[in-house]
Amino acid sequence: METKTADSRGRISLGKEFANKTFVFKQIGDKEMKLELAAVIPERELWLYKSPEAREAVLGALGRLKKGRFSTTPPDIDEEEPWMEALED
Repeated sequence: METKTADSRGRISLGKEFANKTFVFKQIGDKEMKLELAAVIPERELWLYKSPEAREAVLGALGRLKKGRFSTTPPDIDEEEPWMEALED
């Protein structure tokens, strides 16, 4: 365990290993708090992480693109429409 002292503005240095990292801060009580490393997802991309099917489709497509495998036929929009309507705007 290491002791740290807050400066006059209430800041505590976590050390260089945590530089430029994002944290979630939770106040647990008057004398306790929790810091947890976090990754931030832009709200407009959140749908992708909420839908395993969509995420798998996108990752699969990206994998095929990296290998240079492109579709030779356009997608069937009528077939895809129910899946796309289920997504939130």
